[in-house]
Amino acid sequence: MTFQDYHARAELYLGSDRHAAIEQGGRSFATAAQAIRFALEEAAPVSLHGAMLKVGGTTFGRDDLVALYHSPAFPLPRKRDSKRERLRRTRHYRGNTYAPAHAAAGQQAAMA
Repeated sequence: MTFQDYHARAELYLGSDRHAAIEQGGRSFATAAQAIRFALEEAAPVSLHGAMLKVGGTTFGRDDLVALYHSPAFPLPRKRDSKRERLRRTRHYRGNTYAPAHAAAGQQAAMA
């Protein structure tokens, strides 16, 4: 996907589906890059299901937002360890939370 207008004014719609996102209304951002970063780093994961970004006359959906965020052309620094990434790496077992196996192995090696 080619997108050259990360610095254009943008409107971000978030909701559990497209209808809910439109009903709740959009949130204005000074730049599309700020809107994309907010959607992927700060917004609740469920609100991305109906996410839309309007830049000028173009509308981008959830998959487009993810692609734009991960694009090498994205102009803003990305969070190194976002909340979603930490949750993905954490393992849950019978209500208890354990660190991933590779982290535990590293800790054991350091103690030896």
